[in-house]
Formats: sequence, structure tokens, C-alpha cells
Amino acid sequence: MTQHLPITVIDLGGQYAHLIAAKFRGLGYHAVIADPEAPLDEIARSCGVVLSGSPSLSAYDEDGSAVGRILDLPIPILGFCFGHQEIAKHYGGTVIHGQPEYGQSTLEITVDSPIFRNVPKQSIVFMSHGDTVTSVGEGFSELGTSSTADGTVHHFAAIADEDRRRYGFQYHPEVDDSVFGHVMLENFAGICGCEKTWSAENFLPEKLASIRSTVGDRDVFLLVSGGVDSSVVAELLLRALPGERVHMLHVDTGFMRERESDQVRDLFAGRVGDRFHFVDASQRFFEALAGVISPEEKRKIIGELFVAVCEEEMSRLNLSDALLAQGTIYPDTIESGGTRRAHVIKTHHNRVPLIEEMIRAGRVLEPIADLYKKEVRDLGRALGLPGEWIDRHPFPGPGLAVRVLASDGREPAERAVVQAAIDEAVWPEGMQATVLPLRSVGVKADLRSYELPLCLSGVLPGADLVATRLKTLPGINRIVWNLGPAFSKVSCVPGSCTPDRVRTLQQADAIVTGALRGQDLMDAVWQFPVVLLPVSFSNDAAGCAIVLRPVSSERGMTARVPELPQAFFDAVVPELLGIPTVTTVLLDLSTKPPGTIEWE
Repeated sequence: MTQHLPITVIDLGGQYAHLIAAKFRGLGYHAVIADPEAPLDEIARSCGVVLSGSPSLSAYDEDGSAVGRILDLPIPILGFCFGHQEIAKHYGGTVIHGQPEYGQSTLEITVDSPIFRNVPKQSIVFMSHGDTVTSVGEGFSELGTSSTADGTVHHFAAIADEDRRRYGFQYHPEVDDSVFGHVMLENFAGICGCEKTWSAENFLPEKLASIRSTVGDRDVFLLVSGGVDSSVVAELLLRALPGERVHMLHVDTGFMRERESDQVRDLFAGRVGDRFHFVDASQRFFEALAGVISPEEKRKIIGELFVAVCEEEMSRLNLSDALLAQGTIYPDTIESGGTRRAHVIKTHHNRVPLIEEMIRAGRVLEPIADLYKKEVRDLGRALGLPGEWIDRHPFPGPGLAVRVLASDGREPAERAVVQAAIDEAVWPEGMQATVLPLRSVGVKADLRSYELPLCLSGVLPGADLVATRLKTLPGINRIVWNLGPAFSKVSCVPGSCTPDRVRTLQQADAIVTGALRGQDLMDAVWQFPVVLLPVSFSNDAAGCAIVLRPVSSERGMTARVPELPQAFFDAVVPELLGIPTVTTVLLDLSTKPPGTIEWE
């Protein structure tokens, strides 16, 4: 018998909690998010429950105490990663700190189950965990094992008690990298007896009504970057509210791409006329970031200066009582540690403390804050926006500032130790492995990592080698491949986010974008960050390295590296090496996790 009840996703702080609900909604099922401490009778009014992953270091952390009462409910329950471990532990199984798994693994189904209907015996699934289930309690059985590229087999990758309708997956079926994950979610909805009652067609009128209710009779002041998110929010506001109450501001921070601020001005000024406002604050931003090395400090400075400039402009225009609107999407919130149990991976500019304070005061409007990039694009299509608006590559709110890495000229203290471990590893003949003398931001098991990139050269590494080494090498969260000349020396170079460095990156970014367009490859990548590293691969004390970071993704929570034709690299690498101070070009081969899409 079908039920008109939602699937409730219990948010334990994992990076993908809201993605689970989004995937169920994409399949047509109503899905809601709940805190584990929510009233039990509310959770019980569900056709089924899913327990998300968590950044908890162990399934024996205190987070588990809130889950036990939910597991006693007489409805189907499915757990992913930490949730899977909690199910095993609650019913008498054991969980230990085991060999971490990050990225793709192969699931081998060993026992038939309705949860695996129409799923092949072997399929690719996505892992991101540090703990492992080593035994299960009475009534449970192992449904499947997982194996990595090096042949290591992990037991209890999938478990079930069919009588109690309890299921656990060590992997994340909600992530696009799990090829048949959507089939498993569909099967769970069937086990729950859920009916398809949710449709995207209903979402737009509900969102417009929500905006009208929230705004009331106030004006709205929207920060527009020209990206997908702010463009969709702009159209939502213009649909929901009288045009004269919608004001827009673009701040040129100095960190935009070449001529991008002019393009934004042309785009939005044509939509709202004199209610579009423009401020060139580039000098203020460069001064604020002078000498700043820490990526977290950099992001917070940019975010708070954004708000300061915005409030100054609102005051000048007598709009201080207006709501500040932002194109915040869900990855901004979860990566900034914006839910109760989530850990900070990187603070997004629209989630700095000053913005959080304004949110608590009811002064901020974020119409798409619960959506992922794919859902934002779908909403843009429902609004009838042209493809050139909604299909743009994502661009970070802080702009190129987070793609110009900074250094005080001193290499990280742990580099020598990590390099020694790298030297002891077995590498293919002719391959050189060099630890770079700076750190980059990554994510491992829902936790922030701030570790060292590894540069490979000589023999082109295969994807299996990269995946295996990213999982097994301590202190490493990225692997890059040297596309430039051979080198014998790598040194860190002092420097921060200065106009000269940003101009160098703008030039490099324009070369890459031009080649993508010229070779009709814009649709071959979801995003293509170009990064400047304060690292010289020569004796040039002022040198730098350019990193190419092409990624394939749908929602930005995970990412793979797409294959691009050799003709693309043949075109861009010589041009990039022709830029003064650029000493080499590197290709980032890292998946997310453990490497985030951006380096900061």
C-alpha cells in the first residue's frame, strides 16, 4: 500500500545530507531534512528514514546517542557511511578505525536483496570514510563487499536485516559517482511504500510565494556576480516582486576575469535600469589582502569587506532597511560548517560571521540556499532563462583571489617527513614524485584537510595509480602532473594576492578559456579553475606555477577529472609558459574528495 508520507533524511552533519533529499526529489519522492534531536513523533510520520554520513571521527562519538531512538522506530531505515556504522553498532555489530577509502570502489553484491533490484553484481560506488564495520549482529547479513584498485577487499560494504527492514551502505549512493546509486534509492523508496508525489513543476510557484511572504513590503538589495546562482535569484526576485523594489549591486573586487565586470554591468543594467548599481572596490580588496597567507583568513576578509561595501552602498541609496539577497547554494553552507554537525572545509564569502549575524537578525534573503548547482540550473530553465546564462561554468564568489595562493616563502615543516615517505613508496620506472612546498585545502571523510600536493613527472600516471596513492599516502590530498619542462629544483616563493599576480592569472585563465571555446570543449568540463601557485620550478626567485584543474561534476560535492584531447594541452601549455614568471604548468589529477575543486 502506498503512503503519501515523506522520506526523512536525518542530517548527521555529512557533506551529502541534503544531496540525499535532492536525489529522492529528483526521483519524484517527497523528501525532508530533520535533525536527529527532532521530536520523535515527527520523524515517525515518514514512510522511511535515511541516516546520513557524518564528520564524526568514529561511530563511537557522541553523535551516535541521538540515533538509537530513531532506530527503534517500526519503519524502514537505511544508513550511509556513518549511518551504516551506527546501524551495525546499534544491533550488536562492531566498528573499528580501519583503512580509509576515498573515491571510487567496486561493489560486489554477494547476497540478493530487494534493495539491489536491477543493480548488477558489480558496480562502481563512491567511498569517503575512515571507520569500518567488521562484524554484524543477530539478524543481519553481509550483502556486499567493496574492493579498491589495488585489490584490497573490504567486507560489510552493504548489510541488511530484511525482517526489520534495516539496511546499511558504507558507500554513498546519493553521490553521482555511485553509478547505480539512484537505482538503490528507488528500491528503498519501494521498500518504504512511498508514492511519487513531488514534482519540479510545483517548486517554482511555491518558491515565488515563499519569497513574497518573506519579503513582505520591504525592498530587496541583491548582490550579483553574473554567475548562475545570482542570475537565477535575480530572475526569481523580478518574478515574485514589483520591479521597483528590486535593486542590484555588482562589486568589482579586482578578482574578476578579464572584462567580466563590464559584461555583468551590461547584463543586469539592461534588466533593471538605474536600480543596478556598480562599485569599483578593487583597491580596497587588494589592500585588505596584502600579506595574507591563510586561505581561511583570506575568505573571511573578502566576505566581510563584501558586506561592508554593500552596506555602505545601501546607506548611500537610503536602502538600509532593505533585505540583503544572496545567491547562496547548499554547498556554500555545508562546506562552511553551516549545519549543526558539519565541519568547516572552507568558509565561503557568503557565510562569514558578519553574514551569519545578519541572517540571525532576519536581514538576509537566500531563495536557493537549499539547492545544489544542478537544481539551480533546472530552476533557471523553469524560469525560461537563456542557456548562455544558466550553463556558465561556476565561478567562486571570492573570484580569482582564492586561485592565487600565497606564501611567506617558508616551506611547510612536515614536507621533509612526507617526502621521505614518498621516497620509500614504489613508483613506476622513470616516474619522479616531488612533494610541493605549500598546502592546499581538501576534504577527507567529511573533514577539512590542509595538506601537501604531490607532483609527478616522467611517466604519465594512470587513473588507478592516482586513486590508490591519494587513498594511501599520508599527508597528501592532491596529485598533479607536470606538463612543463623537466626540473631539478622546486622552491616556494614569497607573495600574496597582489595586482601583478592576479593579472598573471587573468592572462592564464583567458588563454585556457579561449582554447576551450576554440576547440568546442566548454561542455566537456563542468568547471575549469586555473590556479597560480607561489612555487618556482627553476632558479627564478619570482617564478610561479600554473595549475590546470578541469573537473566533471553535477552538484560540486564530488568531482572527477575529464579526459581532454592532447590538442588542447598542445595549444595552451606553450602559451602559458610564455607568460613572464610562469616556470611550469601542472595538471591536477585529483578527485573530490580528497582534493576540493578549488585549491583554497
